[in-house]
Amino acid sequence: MSNPFLKQVFNKDKTFRPKRKFEPGTQRFELHKRAQASLNAGLDLKLAVQLPTGEELNDWVAVHVVDFFNRINLIYGTISDGCTEQSCPIMSGGPKYEYRWQDEHKFRKPTALSAPRYMDLLMDWIEVQINNEDIFPTSVGTPFPKNFLQVVRKILSRLFRVFVHVYIHHFDRIAQMGSEAHVNTCYKHFYYFVKEFGLIDTKELEPLVSVLAGQQEKGTLRPLVPGPRCPESTK
Repeated sequence: MSNPFLKQVFNKDKTFRPKRKFEPGTQRFELHKRAQASLNAGLDLKLAVQLPTGEELNDWVAVHVVDFFNRINLIYGTISDGCTEQSCPIMSGGPKYEYRWQDEHKFRKPTALSAPRYMDLLMDWIEVQINNEDIFPTSVGTPFPKNFLQVVRKILSRLFRVFVHVYIHHFDRIAQMGSEAHVNTCYKHFYYFVKEFGLIDTKELEPLVSVLAGQQEKGTLRPLVPGPRCPESTK
C-alpha cells in the first residue's frame, strides 16, 4: 500500500470506530465477498451495485450498509484530527447546508452541534442499529423487520452527510494525502447504490450534485460548491 491515505485507512489507530464484520460461512459473508470481488475486478460501479440474480434485496442492502459504514467511518477517521470544535463549530456542508442532530434520547428537538460532536453521535447511533439483531439479523432464517428499508434510508441519508462535510470542508486534507481517487470511488459506489434502490431522497443528495459532473479526470475531484437550496435535515 504505497498510497499514504490507504496506509492511514488501514492503521487501527486511525479507525474512527471498530469495524463490523460478517461471520465466515454465512450467506452475508459470501455476498460481501462477491461485492468486494466485483469492485476489485474493476466492474462498472453502476453494474456492481445491481442485485445479483437469485439474491434477496434486504440481504444485499444489509451487506452494503455495513460496508459503507465501515468505509465512511474510516475516511472520516483519517481527517478527524483536523475536524475540531474550533475548526468546525457547526455540522455543515458549506454556508448553505447545516445538519442538526435529533434522536429519541437526549436531543429530542433538532439541535445545532459541532461537526465532531455530530459525527460522534452519528457513528454511535449507526453502530447501535447495525448491531441490533432485531434490525440486522445475522442468524440464517431470521427475517428482517418490516421497517428495515425505512431504517436503512435514515442510516444512509445520515452517512451521506459525512461525505458532504468531508468534501466541502476537508478537501484540502484529502488532496494532501493523494486520496481523491479512493474517496471518489467510495462516494460513487455509495451514490450509485442509493440511486439504484431509491434509498435517499433526491433533495438530500443536492449538496454534492456537482461531484460527478465536476470530475475532471477519472478519480480526481475539485473542491465542491454547495447548491442553492438549504435543507436542514434532522431525522
